[in-house]
Amino acid sequence: MKFALSTRRQWLLSAAALSLSAHAAPAMPPVVEIIAFSHPPVHAALVPLREWLGKQGGKVKVVEIDMETPAAEKRLQALGLKGHLPIVVLVDGQYRYKRADGSAVEFVNFPAGPGTMPGIKGAWSDADVQAVLKPRLQ
Repeated sequence: MKFALSTRRQWLLSAAALSLSAHAAPAMPPVVEIIAFSHPPVHAALVPLREWLGKQGGKVKVVEIDMETPAAEKRLQALGLKGHLPIVVLVDGQYRYKRADGSAVEFVNFPAGPGTMPGIKGAWSDADVQAVLKPRLQ
């Protein structure tokens, strides 16, 4: 009898655990922090990324921080970033990622592309940010 009771308890516990896992809260959406100046060239450079993020609805949480605020200064210090950075994009708290080809990318400065001055042009694109986020949106 003791064995049957133990087996029944195990079965009940397993059933309860399966029931709880079926009703578990969904994973938290990825968080994208855009720390940027609100000046026209910066704003214009971020339009394509902001439009794409806007189309994701509740799948992505977007946090905007004005670069000229104490909150931005504190956040950049926590990341170890210094200097005049017009744009920093963080995905889940990180600005450094590896591309599918293994090369490193940092979401710092302006995105690469036509019309961006060489001294402030970063080596990232909107497609790089999307590539980091898309697997997390499935």
